[in-house]
Amino acid sequence: MRRTNQSLLLFQLGFEDVIAEPELTHSFDKVWICSHALFELSKYVIYKVLTLVLAIPMALVVGIVFATLSCLHIWVVVPFVKTCLMVLPSVQTVWKSLTDVFVVPFFQSLSRCFAMVNIRLDQE
Repeated sequence: MRRTNQSLLLFQLGFEDVIAEPELTHSFDKVWICSHALFELSKYVIYKVLTLVLAIPMALVVGIVFATLSCLHIWVVVPFVKTCLMVLPSVQTVWKSLTDVFVVPFFQSLSRCFAMVNIRLDQE
């Protein structure tokens, strides 16, 4: 699974990034150590608890959504498109004529232009 840069930055957020206490004005060392430990522990525990609570319901919801979309695509969209193409063969003929008149000559001209390009690499 790929993560976005933003989620990576949020996940790698450190104690010093959140508590912006300047180096010259740190609180007592014991307070700093305890607050750092509490921050890291709470971040770890709350992430694990939220994952435990939300992962299974979210997986179920996303699975239902994708199953619904797949079913609609297979049983509604594709048959509708195929029916339209069978019922309206004139649309197919017009589309083919339009592409033959406008698209094919353009790309043939473009290919002839690029066919004349020669690249030569000389090593000195």
